[in-house]
Amino acid sequence: MDSFDSYLEAGRIASRIRERVRKVDFSGKNLYDICENIEKEIISNAGIPAFPVNVSLNEIAAHYTAEPGDPTVVSNDDVLKVDIGVQVNGFIADTAVTVSSNAKYQAMVASAESALNEAIKMAKLDVSSSAIGEVIERTISRSGFKPIQNLSGHSIEQYTIHAGKSIPNIRTFGSSFQLTANQAYAIEPFVTTRDAQGVVYEGKIRNIFGVVSRKPTKDKNCDDFLQNIWDRFKTLPFTTRWLLSDYYERDARKMLEVLLKRKNIHAYPILVEGNYKVVAQAEHTIILKDNNTEIITL
Repeated sequence: MDSFDSYLEAGRIASRIRERVRKVDFSGKNLYDICENIEKEIISNAGIPAFPVNVSLNEIAAHYTAEPGDPTVVSNDDVLKVDIGVQVNGFIADTAVTVSSNAKYQAMVASAESALNEAIKMAKLDVSSSAIGEVIERTISRSGFKPIQNLSGHSIEQYTIHAGKSIPNIRTFGSSFQLTANQAYAIEPFVTTRDAQGVVYEGKIRNIFGVVSRKPTKDKNCDDFLQNIWDRFKTLPFTTRWLLSDYYERDARKMLEVLLKRKNIHAYPILVEGNYKVVAQAEHTIILKDNNTEIITL
């Protein structure tokens, strides 16, 4: 299976799961079970989670995944963003959907989906990232909402979820780039209310991690722990839940702290809307070909 076929297979798996998630009423369900069930479904479909399933509630825009035994329960009023990553041979499909039982937020959810659709119509060879950001911002603003200006889509490479190029959700000036053939991009509008800041800030919770250095720590247990993480996840994000088949939770957390202090790993903090206003998200992964745009997560 070549790289493009691997992308397509990852996209097929991610799409099937996202569409099932879209139809679920998660009211009364806890975040731990939601994450575990989706990740198990990825594996049962012959994929591998590319990152821990993100289950970000309300004003948390991104980067929350369930803690071990997480007791948080989704209520009827909550807005839940479910961000799913699937990798096949390290080639990643990244997609997200927002679900809510509260009719109050349906227009916001629809705005995110509409902005995504309009952005994908624009996404062709040699189109600038700034032009895509402009159409996202215009679509969201016309629907009466506000884009999150410091969150963006991103290029994707094998085993690298954020590969260095950003696709903004607003019109930008200055730095921009043109979309190129055979490159995977995730486009992901984030939408919030008119009275929000439209900016996210790092929160205190940090429960998703990634390896940045394999330099020995001079502590054999930590070095073995780091090697195990590398063997399992390479540079892709992981979380504490995923380590408990091999380690006691207390020991895993202790060694994670050591590796964080030594900068062998880094943490992804949750991202919270500045005025604590609700955020919605929609996301697809695309690959541009000479004559068409392949939406691999459609």
